[in-house]
Amino acid sequence: MAELTELADDRALLGRTSTAERVSDILRSRIAEGFFPPGTRLSEDSIGGALGVSRNTLREAFRLLTHERLLVHELNRGVFVRVLTVEDVEDIYRTRSLVECAVVRGLGTPPYAVEGIAAAVSEGQRAAREGDWKGVSTANIHFHRELVALAGSARTDEVMRSVFAELRLAFHVVDDPQRLHEPYLARNHEILQTLRAGDRDRAESLLAAYLRDSLAGLLEVYARRVADGG
Repeated sequence: MAELTELADDRALLGRTSTAERVSDILRSRIAEGFFPPGTRLSEDSIGGALGVSRNTLREAFRLLTHERLLVHELNRGVFVRVLTVEDVEDIYRTRSLVECAVVRGLGTPPYAVEGIAAAVSEGQRAAREGDWKGVSTANIHFHRELVALAGSARTDEVMRSVFAELRLAFHVVDDPQRLHEPYLARNHEILQTLRAGDRDRAESLLAAYLRDSLAGLLEVYARRVADGG
């Protein structure tokens, strides 16, 4: 399979100290990219062979990603990329609102270090000009990841890394990514400009409304797609 040939290219990332954590990092990234879409069964033999790792190492990586709710083990069937429920999507956004809004609310005295956020905004605008809506989706995740990074907390970054990876599972089910993501290019830029102006309260208000609207828009299409079998 061409996909497994491409996955084999990731062997170089393992280096000489192959570990389950490094394998899980590779698979997490591939899942986030849509390389393994929701509902895909992951073959131990094929993936282990492509990455050149032992069955035990791969099983441990699967276990780690199952703990992160990216994979699910089905008895006598194997390991699959998880298909989120509507309730999962709602809970993801509940967590996002709690964490992202708290980060903005807790910002200290301006100016704020928004260079990473600005780079993500530019990345999204560039992808949109090229008609790369998958790239816009990725840039949007980068925008929110950089927003969370303003807290300067490695623990918060780690928690939200898993949340954002789960969110991508929902995005991969949507059949019209332009409709889903295009409206938020301007809203990302507005939040960036508000943070540059040092207006923390308005930035939080904009972000809270943004997340409410994003959830409503995603649920509108996601519930229908899941009901239709994706």
